Amino acid sequence: MFGRFYPDEYVDSSYGIDYEALWARGIRGLLFDIDNTLVPHGKPETKDAVALFARLHDMGFETCLISNNQEPRVAPFGKAMNSRYLYNAHKPSRKNYRRAMEEMGTDVSTTVFVGDQLFTDVYGAKRCGIYSILVNPIHPKEEIQIVLKRYLERVVLHFYKKSLKN
Repeated sequence: MFGRFYPDEYVDSSYGIDYEALWARGIRGLLFDIDNTLVPHGKPETKDAVALFARLHDMGFETCLISNNQEPRVAPFGKAMNSRYLYNAHKPSRKNYRRAMEEMGTDVSTTVFVGDQLFTDVYGAKRCGIYSILVNPIHPKEEIQIVLKRYLERVVLHFYKKSLKN
């Protein structure tokens, strides 16, 4: 029933993902949400985020930030990460997931999406056939519309975790 919202992986943090294993599997493009995936909501880049992206680029990964936020939030962050970026992405619409892959020169078999929300990030990636990794939100402070979605996400995550035991 909720399977369309289930991530392919669920890990604690974007900073704990085994990117070497993804590279070994043939993944060449990484799509990231920003807020509560890489930094707390609305905050600027951190040294950890900059270091992560430098490491990913050194490994050979193409990256693209894909956010529903507006350009004043996303553009400076993208520039700090030395990454492509798409703002006002209308996730979970497929359009900008596809555009991001096109810009990176990847396809669904060589791309992974990393985000903290089931109903936008994961669902949009799954709609495109992109492997999705759900991470725990970095910080509990969020906009009210996201707080409300988190209640529904808890229900879906309950069934997702239950499905892993079967």
